Amino acid sequence: MSGRNGRLTVTPRTWVILSDKRGDNGQVDTIVDALPWPAEHKYVHMRPEWVLGKPRYRPSLDHLDLSRSDTLEGPWPDLIITVGRRPSMAALWVRKQSGNKTKIVLVGKPSGHMLDFSLVVASAENQLPPMHNYLPITLPLMRVGPDDVASEVLAWQERFDGLRKPLIAMLVGGETNPFIMNRQVANDLVATAHWVVDELGGTPYVTTSRRTTPEVVEILRRDLPEQAVFYAWSAEAEDNPYRALLGCADGFIVTADSVSMMVEVIYLHKPLAIFPLPGGWLGRIDQRRRSLAHWLFNPTLDSTWDRWRHRLARGFYYVDIFKVLCATRDFRAFHRLLVDKGLAVWSGQPFVQPSAQLPDDAGLVVRRIQTLF
Repeated sequence: MSGRNGRLTVTPRTWVILSDKRGDNGQVDTIVDALPWPAEHKYVHMRPEWVLGKPRYRPSLDHLDLSRSDTLEGPWPDLIITVGRRPSMAALWVRKQSGNKTKIVLVGKPSGHMLDFSLVVASAENQLPPMHNYLPITLPLMRVGPDDVASEVLAWQERFDGLRKPLIAMLVGGETNPFIMNRQVANDLVATAHWVVDELGGTPYVTTSRRTTPEVVEILRRDLPEQAVFYAWSAEAEDNPYRALLGCADGFIVTADSVSMMVEVIYLHKPLAIFPLPGGWLGRIDQRRRSLAHWLFNPTLDSTWDRWRHRLARGFYYVDIFKVLCATRDFRAFHRLLVDKGLAVWSGQPFVQPSAQLPDDAGLVVRRIQTLF
């Protein structure tokens, strides 16, 4: 499909296979928007038992509710871009029907074998062996729709206008390996809110999420300073201030578990502080595993030893049957990366307006996709 000058002479027939996960879908759509050719979206829906359950990973449509999903039938595509365990199983099934001619680009760490895909694209918190088909990027490819933020800002502006500036959004996530969220974390969050009031003279606007533990919610509700505004997440709530805060807040403090919230703040070029979370004794042990994966899978290739480590990392892929290292994430390394690049500071440090230019990760992905043809 490529001519002598390396340019595509025939446009690859491209499908995008997505499910109902908006965050995942947004990453793929960022790539699609950067493609110089059109793509056809195929949305798939899961059977009830596989909405939360994990089907056995293989090329299959058995986990799909075919009556609600878009039809997957020939002519088969030259290229599929997908994300997530369940949509990628459908993509593998399509490739099998095409006589293994269809190329698959997977966004995020694979549930199956990396080498099942023509290209795997994953951001820096993911620790994957440096195989020939792996493209590491800096940030997840998620974006916040400017129009969505603008409309929420208009709806909330009057409520924000009466608050003392600076308005600091404290976005509280929840427990996820290797982090814990306990009483001490809640007390530290309360102390940080007091710091916003006493040192910055501003308003801490504290929001929780679905994963925030009830103990932490209760302590925040009880002990936050009177100048703070507190929003406790609820599935029934219709008035969530999150997107309005993205547009109006002067700075953000985000708990260490939530990469997605950090990245949304970064893409909006807003000042970001990372609130560290403890790991508990099991988490500290698990962090050693994650740190080992980061060390092994990220050689710089600057020295002979680095090149040997690169070979060792590739070889380890074939013996790590249970994915002890080959499918993990190192959040702490990601936090250090953001701080080192000037995209964030640690909670308690003065906020800094980020001046670093954001990487063109989407353009990098598109250029790599073009080399597949």
